[in-house]
Amino acid sequence: MTSHDEATTFKVNVRLVLVRVVIHDNQGRAVGNLHKEDFQLFDNGKPQVISQFAVEQPGTQVVREQKTAASQTGENTPSRIPDVAERFIVYLFDDVHLQTSDLLPVRDAAVRALGSLQPYDRAAIFTTSGQGNLDFTDDRAQLRAAVLRIQPRPVFSAPSHACPYITYYMADQISNQHDPDTLQAVAKGAFHCTTGLDPDSPQGGPQFRAQIDRWRQMAESASMSELGIGESESRLALGALKDAIQRLTASPGPRSIVLVSPGFLTPMLQYDLTDVIDKALHAGVIVDTLDARGLYVPMIGGDASGENAPDMMGAPEEGLYAIDAASANDSVLATLADATGGIFVHNDNDLSEGLRQMSAAPESSYLLGFSPQNLKYDGSFHTLSVKLTHCAECRIRARKGYFAPKQAPNAEEEVKQQTLETLFSQVEMHDLPIDLHTQFFKVTDLDAKLSVLVHVDVKRLRFRKTEGRNNNNLTVVTGLFDHNGSFVTGNQKIIEMRWKDETLEHKLDRGITVKTSFDVKPGSYLVRLVVRDAEGMLTAENGAIEIP
Repeated sequence: MTSHDEATTFKVNVRLVLVRVVIHDNQGRAVGNLHKEDFQLFDNGKPQVISQFAVEQPGTQVVREQKTAASQTGENTPSRIPDVAERFIVYLFDDVHLQTSDLLPVRDAAVRALGSLQPYDRAAIFTTSGQGNLDFTDDRAQLRAAVLRIQPRPVFSAPSHACPYITYYMADQISNQHDPDTLQAVAKGAFHCTTGLDPDSPQGGPQFRAQIDRWRQMAESASMSELGIGESESRLALGALKDAIQRLTASPGPRSIVLVSPGFLTPMLQYDLTDVIDKALHAGVIVDTLDARGLYVPMIGGDASGENAPDMMGAPEEGLYAIDAASANDSVLATLADATGGIFVHNDNDLSEGLRQMSAAPESSYLLGFSPQNLKYDGSFHTLSVKLTHCAECRIRARKGYFAPKQAPNAEEEVKQQTLETLFSQVEMHDLPIDLHTQFFKVTDLDAKLSVLVHVDVKRLRFRKTEGRNNNNLTVVTGLFDHNGSFVTGNQKIIEMRWKDETLEHKLDRGITVKTSFDVKPGSYLVRLVVRDAEGMLTAENGAIEIP
């Protein structure tokens, strides 16, 4: 038997597609008593064989390793239950689009929602402006302080009384949709705010019509300016979503984003929006969205201040665009949630309840796995759907699809691909006879040596007979994460086994042990172990340890 360490570089793999499913009955209660036979899984409409099935409850995914924690003297001492992360939530506040009137109540609701987080949850606070971001932590005081620091940060502050009045939605209608009615409405507003005359009155009408080209040019100029501002702000929002997804990719467990926004438009950014959804699906990230306006009723004449309001005197039809804009803003939030298997909360003033639903871990969930048959390596998107053989009224939440690889990976690359996905998923698999143990000893008060021991029952492995020897390889990958789920370090070992019949039969009754050591500081650690053999069998286990 020989072994050697090897650097690890991985990519995403879709050979085994995992689908996490949450079921609620018609009363909104989680359903946790279903079995594998109750589920039907479809890939592009074709039924699939569910090869992996597990029922999961929050707070029980990490195996608590306490038996082998050793002190400096070598005596086994029980350690307290390690405090490690199991679920990751990014609260993304769209401070670029949020107005003060919407932000104040939603901040209070978010602070209350943070109180519903569990000890195994880790939350981060991100903003679309990028200001005031807080990375994943279990410190509730830091999270609350970060939320309360959020304030509106538009790209450009709109003047109190813009002349002419125009919104991003109206600008899109003029410049991109070439709508003559919107152009005429803004032109009338430009005439009124410049001259003080009503363009529909006997006095102002002739003047307006005599110089109609001037007022339309003024409307088109204002449209181009507003279009640039609106597009910049929407790009910031989509960019912040990509950043949040990228950060979650390195988090070992269920991942979600709670986007708090009044909505925004993406008329010329459909490719960017699709790219965000693709990245979320690749990374297994669910995007929940909350319309921060609550039960939104557009005020045709603007708010009580009269600032930045439609020109109801010069162009009363401008007020009607607020209704259309409100619906268009919501459509982006709905698309993000629907495409990633998330929740979309809108037209509801109970913001606290909406955020609580998004923040609460499901009482139970199901993990379905299948291997796509005759998969074409064309990079195409495959739609996924889950159905129940019973409970027609149940509500199903699950990922909407996955992407096929663009090319067939070679054997070595395939091992690396599957290992990375498994390493960061926190899913447990038990194809191989593996036992995980952890030990530590304190070098000094501030330094420790953590050993991860992998015991392999060799006789239960499958071997290929070549030239009189029993051959198999084990790829053993160990990842170490701190109590907030941040990756600390990792190691990969390749174990090459070439056993003679006599050795395998008489000398390996106790199996073999593979040891990996890490230099660490005191604290709580999640140990993630992934082992795969040359036959494609896979085991993944979680360990957790507290080093005082």
